[in-house]
Amino acid sequence: MLEDAGLACDAVDPSVDEEAIQAADPASLAVARALAKAEAVAARYPQALVLGADQVAHVGADVFGKPRDAQDHLARLRQLRDHAHTLVTGVALVGPGVRTTFREETRIHFRPDLTDDELARYVASGEGTHCAGGYRVEALGAWLIQSVEGDWFNVVGLPILRVIGALRQLGWDLEEHVGV
Repeated sequence: MLEDAGLACDAVDPSVDEEAIQAADPASLAVARALAKAEAVAARYPQALVLGADQVAHVGADVFGKPRDAQDHLARLRQLRDHAHTLVTGVALVGPGVRTTFREETRIHFRPDLTDDELARYVASGEGTHCAGGYRVEALGAWLIQSVEGDWFNVVGLPILRVIGALRQLGWDLEEHVGV
């Protein structure tokens, strides 16, 4: 998404144990994980502006992380069937003189007509295995979703419009930073 928006970037594994990070609520958890990731990478690249992000899917205080295994994955999708949940993305920008965070929340409604067999086939596809909530809305997971309230880009992986807004607040513009 960043490259599609004209931003040159490198993906760097932050080597952060996400499960060790705790917070009072799902939104704070997403922001805390994003900040931990950004700070870990910024420590290795102190002259760079680092963007860290983390997604947390939840129903109330019940957080749905990445599925632990196929059984957990299927149970989560069954729980989401015919219900809405929130996907919150925490974003952190860390660099020389910069340390800012924000979050974006989007509401996702799963279809009520999903069968157990369809959910099992989706789990068997392996597609949502490494995703918060256990699905990818931009691929086969689209068959699971009835509607989305909020930022589509947030569900796909990053609230790019808010990221661009944050970069503009830092003085970034198309000519200097994107070359347009």
